[in-house]
Amino acid sequence: MTDAAIPPGRPRGGAIDGTGTARAVCVLAPNPSPMTLDGTNTWIVAEPGSSLAVVVDPGPPDEGHLRRVADTVERSGRRVGLTLLTHGHADHAGGAARFAALTGSTVRALDPALRLGEEGLRAGDVITTGGLELRVVPTPGHTADSLSFLLPADGAVLTGDTVLGRGTTMVAHPDGRLGEYLDSLRRLRSLTVAAAEDRVRTVLPGHGPVLDDAQGAVEYYLAHRASRLAQVETAVENGHRTAEEVVAHVYADVDRALWPAAELSVRAQLEYLEEHGLV
Repeated sequence: MTDAAIPPGRPRGGAIDGTGTARAVCVLAPNPSPMTLDGTNTWIVAEPGSSLAVVVDPGPPDEGHLRRVADTVERSGRRVGLTLLTHGHADHAGGAARFAALTGSTVRALDPALRLGEEGLRAGDVITTGGLELRVVPTPGHTADSLSFLLPADGAVLTGDTVLGRGTTMVAHPDGRLGEYLDSLRRLRSLTVAAAEDRVRTVLPGHGPVLDDAQGAVEYYLAHRASRLAQVETAVENGHRTAEEVVAHVYADVDRALWPAAELSVRAQLEYLEEHGLV
């Protein structure tokens, strides 16, 4: 996360832990910080009446949190049939190996280094564990390996760090790339304007509260990125050449604790402007 911006998409107040949809419930990890907001949202997703659950982003290597997630699944009368990762950052994936050991589940991810089991994830894959349907949506940009998971039965999408429940996310240069991130936001926007029976209405983010206006959230993100890019371009034209100088100028109103993350996004923006011959 880089900007302490206006929350997009009408978040559901401050409640996070235990919130979600008919098929998805959040277990909040105890790792709050300026970068992780209230903490990492671990999502337990299951079809009503099923004996199996899918866990998305078990979170950091915090034993208490991992056991709480496993216990929550068990108390629902289910067992963990599969663990999925939206991307490899430690606050989402750091506890995956330990969680797999606790629950006996396999771990599927885009990055082969994060997988436990033979099967990975690819764009267009459909996951049907326990009768649940999750569709894999590629959303690179925050990181190269970022994925989102479409939950069509609830009109929801689990976005990891691609869209947050509060503020905006960083483009983690050099792994993350702004052009890819903008394409990912447009891909998510297309899901929010699909035919009524398939339309995504709800964002289940990796940090922050649930958003009930998915289209508004994505439109906000696109507008915000365009505004920041224009500010960076103007800063360069006015003689602020280095990433550090641009951050001090463009992000002057943002908490300095977020400036290191903002610098990564600025580097991604400068690279984007250079690639498109705009600076």
